[in-house]
Order: sequence, then C-alpha cells, then structure tokens
Amino acid sequence: MASAPGALLLLLTAACGGHTPQIPNPRPIVNFNGARIRVDKARMDSINQWVNREQDNITNDPTFMVETNMSVDEVYPWEGMQISHDTVRLQFDAEAPDSRLAVEIYGHLHLMAKMGRLAEFLPEAATATGFDLEKAILARVADTWLLARTVYDVAPYAPLDELIYARDAGYLDAFIFTARPDQFAEARAEWARANPGRAEEYRTWFLKTFNREPPGLRTKK
Repeated sequence: MASAPGALLLLLTAACGGHTPQIPNPRPIVNFNGARIRVDKARMDSINQWVNREQDNITNDPTFMVETNMSVDEVYPWEGMQISHDTVRLQFDAEAPDSRLAVEIYGHLHLMAKMGRLAEFLPEAATATGFDLEKAILARVADTWLLARTVYDVAPYAPLDELIYARDAGYLDAFIFTARPDQFAEARAEWARANPGRAEEYRTWFLKTFNREPPGLRTKK
C-alpha cells in the first residue's frame, strides 16, 4: 500500500479505473544532444498493462507499505532505499513528481523479493539475487519511465532519462556497475573480464549523450 495519495503523474491518471485504458500512440523522444529513442505501440501496450498491475498492487495491497519522501536533489531510484519488515522507504525528487511511480516500482519489486513474492510481479527474475536481481528490476523501472516519456509525455528527468538511454544503447550493465562502484563486486569482475574496454566505451558514450560524467564518476557536491 502506498503511503500517500497518488503522485502527480499523468501515468497514474491513465492507469486509474477498472480496466486497462487504450494508450495513445507513442512518440519518439530526443534529448538536447539529439539522442533519440523510438518505440512501437505493441511494446508500450504490454508495458502499460504491467505498470497498471504494479500500481494497483502498490496502492491497494494492505500487506505491505511503500513510503516515499521528497528529496531536494536529483535522486536515482536506489538512493536512500530502506527495507524494514513489510515496509520499503524511498526518496523522489520534489521537482520531478512524475518520477515517483518509477521509484515506487523499484522499491516495491525489491520488497517483493524480500517477502518471497517476486514471482507474482517479475516471474523472469523470481529466483534472481545480487546483480541479476538489480538488473532485472532496473530494466522494469526503465520500462516504466520509457512508457511515461513516450506515451504520457512526462517531462524529462535526468536520472531516469540516463537509465532509459543507457538501456536502449546496450549499456545497462555498465550504467549499474559505474553508478554503484562499491556493490556487485563478483559480477563486476566477471563482466570486466568478459568486456575489456567496455567501461571506458560507456563513459565516452555517456559524455557525448549527456554532456556530463556518468553517475559514480561525478565530483561530489
């Protein structure tokens, strides 16, 4: 159950009601450097149905709590997440309220994994752990934000835009490993051995695409 009334999301509004609504035709998105993502409607229909089920469970299931608190800074979904028993606590950027559902879904899936219920919502990763679990969850968060941006025309938000562009370009592994250098040591070492030069290739792509260093390589404020 969510801890507060629905977020100020066009996506939430679209998901209301007793049936899955007909979604608008998706549009391509392009960032300030010209990086473009195109999607097809059948894919977005499938994602929309999944997101609706997620939102319904987050809002209406009384067996757990998803609490979100506002941050004054940019925040990536994993930053500040805490799980205690049947409650997950998360942060979302107060200046980007449309990001809240994606953050809630991130926390919800991690909580379901802790509660042994992940097969209900992410069957392809029902037994995954560690990096494999994180990658599967962030892929679904990316789907959620891609739906929001291409179908429901929500405003860009850098942390989540970086996620969807990195995933679209084939850099999801590099995005996670670079952003979280103190985690997933074994998976990181295996990936680095199998992909020599990939980390620097990702960094070059990221700088070209976003005009700033990737998360994990930025100077702390």
